[in-house]
Amino acid sequence: MKRVIAVVEDEPDILDLVCLHLKKAGFECLGFSCAEGLLRYLESDLPDLVILDLMLPDMDGLDVCRFMKGSERLKNIPIIMLTARDTETDRVLGLELGADDYVTKPFSPRELVARVKVVLRRVDGHSRSTTVKVGVFEIDEESFEVYVAGRKVDLTFAEFKLLSTLAKRPGKVFSREALIKEIWGGR
Repeated sequence: MKRVIAVVEDEPDILDLVCLHLKKAGFECLGFSCAEGLLRYLESDLPDLVILDLMLPDMDGLDVCRFMKGSERLKNIPIIMLTARDTETDRVLGLELGADDYVTKPFSPRELVARVKVVLRRVDGHSRSTTVKVGVFEIDEESFEVYVAGRKVDLTFAEFKLLSTLAKRPGKVFSREALIKEIWGGR
């Protein structure tokens, strides 16, 4: 399944350029021209990473970052700020608010994609916990064991993969084809 990158950028040419390069690199790109669009999307789904402009028409990108990092549900989504604000104060503030990287305009699209990959690798490395916990479910992806309220439940491989996939992306709606691909690797 492709990693989903949400890009919040009010300049259409830059948004198109970033999405083009992300798609060429194998990512799924969701473009938003304002903060409100991203925030509505985040109510029901979670991207793997957000590329965030700071100077948006409806809300300051720093406030978006502050909101995301203050939310229990959203705080682990990595953020790369992409902005024309290039003072040391802006960079330090962005990083202190929780941004994982800070890229100033003008920028190299290839470098931005490389930075996306580095941040995702770093985040993946820190979150290599093999146990996913959702409600009363504990799913150990290393031992293929599932516990419900502390009691072990035996599942088939397909049941385990289905439960694990759904638990890792709460709120996401999957098509039948996407679930089959996730469980069986595209067969």
